Amino acid sequence: MSELAHTGADARWIDRAIELATTNVAAGGGPFGAVIVADGVLLAEGQNRVTATLDPTAHAEIVAIRAACLSRGDFSLAGATLYTSCEPCPMCQAAALWARVGRVVFAADRHDAARGGFDDREFYELVTRDRATWPVVIDTVRPPHATEPFDTWLANDGRTDY
Repeated sequence: MSELAHTGADARWIDRAIELATTNVAAGGGPFGAVIVADGVLLAEGQNRVTATLDPTAHAEIVAIRAACLSRGDFSLAGATLYTSCEPCPMCQAAALWARVGRVVFAADRHDAARGGFDDREFYELVTRDRATWPVVIDTVRPPHATEPFDTWLANDGRTDY
């Protein structure tokens, strides 16, 4: 959907995400807010809590996804829309994919975030490069029993697939 093709509901929810982001800055947090909506009903809201909780994964989208899943009583947010004040970083976009969010709508983009001093754009570029060029070393240690957890998973008839 283009930035021009949105609904009145989209404007309402994106305004709420921006409001959450702005009030979070006033409270000493990062400039990010998110809401998750299903069938026109608010499931959850989230604000960036990285510095408040000393948790680098506590981005507004992740906070909202966690709360929405608890609210729904399910790890799937199929059919829900994630509205966020800024384009989700790769971690948050991956979380939306894992949660099966049906749609993501954002206001500012990765270039706006970069202007604010955030690494979103850099991380988008990083994940397209060979891991050997990353600032963190990624190694594999593969003992003979490396697949044991997956073998056990596949043998468990009572597992909950996701």
